[in-house]
Amino acid sequence: MIARLTESLDFHSQALMLRAERQRLIASNIANADTPGYQARDFDFAAALRAATGNGNAKGIGADIMHTGGRLSPTLRYAVPSQTNLDSNTVDMDRERGAFADNAVKYESTLRFINGSVRTMLDAMKSHHQA
Repeated sequence: MIARLTESLDFHSQALMLRAERQRLIASNIANADTPGYQARDFDFAAALRAATGNGNAKGIGADIMHTGGRLSPTLRYAVPSQTNLDSNTVDMDRERGAFADNAVKYESTLRFINGSVRTMLDAMKSHHQA
């Protein structure tokens, strides 16, 4: 039972760290939207999570995970520009804003899953006299 709870919390903590890393990366893209020659970066979240948790077949783009300085470092890929710019900048602000909002909602959801798991675990540990 404890092993399953630990596994669940570990999965969600890995997902939370990857979401935070992706948010940092998207924010960097947005911050460099006007930098000539800047190449927008991102990573395949699903492949990175599989690699970080050791679940399933973690082959493909974004599957390599390095732990550097306590941070997860998934394999980054360059964003494919939807429109060419004269200054060779590949940041698409519409795409980046959408990705930022989507990732923020998923980050919040992951936090709620962790809170729910901890709350359930604490409720299960209480004796019936404490309820």
